[in-house]
Amino acid sequence: MTSVSALPPATPPVGEPDVTRGLRLRPAVAAAVLFTAARLAGLTFVVLAARVHGSHPLALLGRSWDSRWYLRIAAHGYGLVEHPVPGVVHNDLAFFPLYPALIRAVRLLSPLGGGASALVVAWLAAAVAAGGIYAVGARLHGPAVGTVLAVLWGILPHSVVLSMGYSEPVLTACAAWSLYAVLTGNWVRAGALAALAGLSRPNGFAAALAVLAAAAATVRTTRRRLSRGRVPRGLWAGAALAPLGWAGYVLWAGRRTGDTLHGYLRVQRMWGSRFDFGLGALRFVKHLLLAREAFLFFGALVLVAAALLLFTLLVLDRAPLPLLVYTGVLLAVACGGSGFFQCKPRFLLPAFPLLLPLARSLVSTAKARPWHAAAVAGALTGLSFAYGAYLVVITRTPL
Repeated sequence: MTSVSALPPATPPVGEPDVTRGLRLRPAVAAAVLFTAARLAGLTFVVLAARVHGSHPLALLGRSWDSRWYLRIAAHGYGLVEHPVPGVVHNDLAFFPLYPALIRAVRLLSPLGGGASALVVAWLAAAVAAGGIYAVGARLHGPAVGTVLAVLWGILPHSVVLSMGYSEPVLTACAAWSLYAVLTGNWVRAGALAALAGLSRPNGFAAALAVLAAAAATVRTTRRRLSRGRVPRGLWAGAALAPLGWAGYVLWAGRRTGDTLHGYLRVQRMWGSRFDFGLGALRFVKHLLLAREAFLFFGALVLVAAALLLFTLLVLDRAPLPLLVYTGVLLAVACGGSGFFQCKPRFLLPAFPLLLPLARSLVSTAKARPWHAAAVAGALTGLSFAYGAYLVVITRTPL
């Protein structure tokens, strides 16, 4: 009988190259094709729904809500401040610079307008993110799980955001490949990509914390094993790079307001967004249970509850530390922040590791009962397309 210690690890060790399971090109391309097909189908559904309701699809997808702020920054730089109602100040410093910088680059290098450039960047970033998500899933559990993981991310109820002029695809692309770099021991690349993730969104520091946590664990393990305490090559450089993007922008934005350390937080509070450890969210949930509100808010509540359940399963599944840190930080920011309750599922879109337990379950089900797996995938796809059209075309509220 084979001893437990003789069995291979369920996943390759974090930070160590795995010669038995590399990133194979053919299944990676297949995963990207399936993801793209899912998003194109969902996009077609939204376009048809917009036409039926007399709306212009490009305006809804590329020039709504946050998209308008990104387009203004891309065209004119920072400096716009609005006062929509007394006591509320909307300052464009709340929006991180990587996405508008990419929009500006596409506009300069192509004949496309602002809205079209924003969509091109978002769509390309979503495809790159799907590749990174596949790479992480394949690294940990094989190509089949990697493929299903990427496709599941493309058919989430809020995956319509991946087809809009929002920055979530950019963050996910940087974070997914940063996590893959951590898992394969490429510390400098992991730190550089985490720095880019930090330049993309306020919650982008989750990627940096994942890199730092993995680096700390690796140092501790290495020094325990080796008397001279040698750490993997490039680890210190990667750890130093990881937080530079987020910290650099927050300090720069704070300096623009006249308060380097606290200015960015003040900008967020003026938008009505603050971290209060979930007290505001709990008060809103109580309001939902006692009063009538739009279905959008109840949908957000169900999706956040599902995310918490999936995180529990991810922990029980003993996922690698960087994935747990990255996902846990995104969950903490989404659940602990007040304001914009309906936006919380969008804030969780980059938390793709939450889907790992579901992806593994679907792959196992497909082997034993393929029709059951197909039914689940079909139901999720139908829900994604219908809910996405509802969010974009019907609600007309910030997503």
